[in-house]
Amino acid sequence: MVKTVAAASAELSRCVAASSRPIFDKPTVAAQPPFAVRPNRLQRFPPLSLSLLERNSCRLRSMSKDSDGSGALTYKDAGVDIDAGTELVRRIAKMAPGIGGFGGLYPLGDSYLVAGTDGVGTKLKLAFETGIHETIGIDLVAMSVNDIVTSGAKPLFFLDYFATSHLDVDLAEKVIKGIVDGCQQSDCALLGGETAEMPDFYAKGEYDLSGFAVGIVKKDSVIDGKNIVAGDVLIGLPSSGVHSNGFSLVRRVLARSGLSLKDQLPGASVTLGEALMAPTVIYVKQVLDLIGKGGVKGVAHITGGGFTDNIPRVFPKGLGAVIYNDSWNVPAVFKWIQQAGNIEDAEMRRTFNMGIGMVLVVSREASQRILEDANGAYTAYRIGEVVNGEGVTYR
Repeated sequence: MVKTVAAASAELSRCVAASSRPIFDKPTVAAQPPFAVRPNRLQRFPPLSLSLLERNSCRLRSMSKDSDGSGALTYKDAGVDIDAGTELVRRIAKMAPGIGGFGGLYPLGDSYLVAGTDGVGTKLKLAFETGIHETIGIDLVAMSVNDIVTSGAKPLFFLDYFATSHLDVDLAEKVIKGIVDGCQQSDCALLGGETAEMPDFYAKGEYDLSGFAVGIVKKDSVIDGKNIVAGDVLIGLPSSGVHSNGFSLVRRVLARSGLSLKDQLPGASVTLGEALMAPTVIYVKQVLDLIGKGGVKGVAHITGGGFTDNIPRVFPKGLGAVIYNDSWNVPAVFKWIQQAGNIEDAEMRRTFNMGIGMVLVVSREASQRILEDANGAYTAYRIGEVVNGEGVTYR
């Protein structure tokens, strides 16, 4: 028997409620009254919500279709123009002064609410091709909570948006279970969300995702980079792989290589599909722990723009960075991407995280403690230092 839209929405609501578990001592969304169901759309909010004014998160991500080309591949060849994105942010800043950080700050008493929003880009295309939907929700949460933790904010709650042409309840449940997992890793509540069923808008079996996170930090504890000076140390925390940026270029490389997602990744024991779909690392607990021990002056989430564009965003004017080549292990997936796509070093560094998903700018004293504590507990690398001048150089 064919389910009506309302019945499908109600079934998905039931699945979400069953998979959401309380994180705090107080009841979370799982303990709230039943969700409201409307034809074609399902709002997964509790009956009461707080409407907050907030500044836009600065990061802009383009999700263009790939274009044809030959020779050395670039992100722009694949349809993503980082310079155009930067220009749009510049224009938006004229209309909404104050944007430019990884998250938007809104004053609330002696604290700031810190908000961020993002999606997972064309990594979704690989999810459709591989059938791996259980972890894409982790990516979605990671992209927002990793942004707001750069300000030192503790994530409070997360909201999601799931859109599709025809609601497949079983598939949507897999995706949202990943979102629940990501929220648990971040120690934040999945507060609600929206499921939009829009016939004829998406291809059969496809969907789109976006997410929104809000956190809080005391005003006197904000990590804003203002105290960074030349001589401070850059500490890199390893990524799990490509994370959720650069997939338009990845897909172009894959098409050119002649390999399939089921083929083994050269130099590794996993398939290309497994390597590329590895979920984004959620750094929240580790970064907050390191901030709590002191000496952390700035934090950069390495997403679209790579090292080249993201690290300078946390520096005061007049400062830049030197990155030490070969100071960490570059995962095999990046070596394959560069070789198969004949991609120049500068393009790789401006598109991908290259194996480092988060960079902390710390004092020399703090760097010694972090690296000593890392033995056995976690992995961290000294990948560079702050210097006078601007931009990022490599040596």
